[in-house]
Amino acid sequence: MDDHAFARSMWTVVEPVHVVTYFSAECAAANKEVGLRGFWMGYFGSRGAPLGPVGPGVIEATFHGFHPAKVRRAVPDAWSFAAPEAILRARSAAAATALRRLHGDVEKVAEQVNPLLARIVADADATGRTLFAANRDLTPPDDPVEALWQHATSLREHRGDGHVAVLTAEGLGGAESNILAAAVRGTPAQWLKDSRGWSDEEWAAAAGNLVRRGLVDENGEATDEGRALREAIEDRTNALAAPAYRVVENPAELFGALRPVARAVIDSGELPFPNPIGLPRLSG
Repeated sequence: MDDHAFARSMWTVVEPVHVVTYFSAECAAANKEVGLRGFWMGYFGSRGAPLGPVGPGVIEATFHGFHPAKVRRAVPDAWSFAAPEAILRARSAAAATALRRLHGDVEKVAEQVNPLLARIVADADATGRTLFAANRDLTPPDDPVEALWQHATSLREHRGDGHVAVLTAEGLGGAESNILAAAVRGTPAQWLKDSRGWSDEEWAAAAGNLVRRGLVDENGEATDEGRALREAIEDRTNALAAPAYRVVENPAELFGALRPVARAVIDSGELPFPNPIGLPRLSG
């Protein structure tokens, strides 16, 4: 397996470990208990907490895909309800609780892979990767499962920062990116539109931009050019993520250790398919 393919494969097992922070009952309850109000304040506050009590512009720039007004309904108000330091403690503890519920041997997995994951995170290039760098610089939790979740989170944000850079280089704004992704993946476009906060007018204007570029047709279906562009975006994202994993001497062993945890999260049914993240089911 080449390094680009391995980076892609690692995403399919790292992302499910991270994603419990959005879909598990434990993490939703933790956000509420720490003071964050509602799902979206919990989302923006929890994911953005490593950045500190930043203004909405920083969240808008780093998260990509969300309407600026949706961000501003949650930030900076989130920091008046809960300090980022408190959110950070709550999010990793809740994620670890969820992972322990979903996979009974996750602590053994964590103890096996954490040293290597920590090395990958420490050696990965942070240039232009704001969310990754903020997560990388957090002190790893003492609890091994919390540390596993944090390493996975750092690596998914490393990939995500690179993905945002590619989308931006291709001239795809938040609405355009969502529309093209929905057309290629088959994700319900209305779901993405509503969850990301775009108005009917803004969504239609973005769709019109994609039609003019020949990426979707008048019916919202992806054209051959649109599918090719999405494939090129994914390939470039893999290429940007790959160097971080070059310290791995036995790729199959690392992937194999994480796969059962990822499978347990996916098989739980708590993560919907298709999902807004674009995460596929594990094959085999």
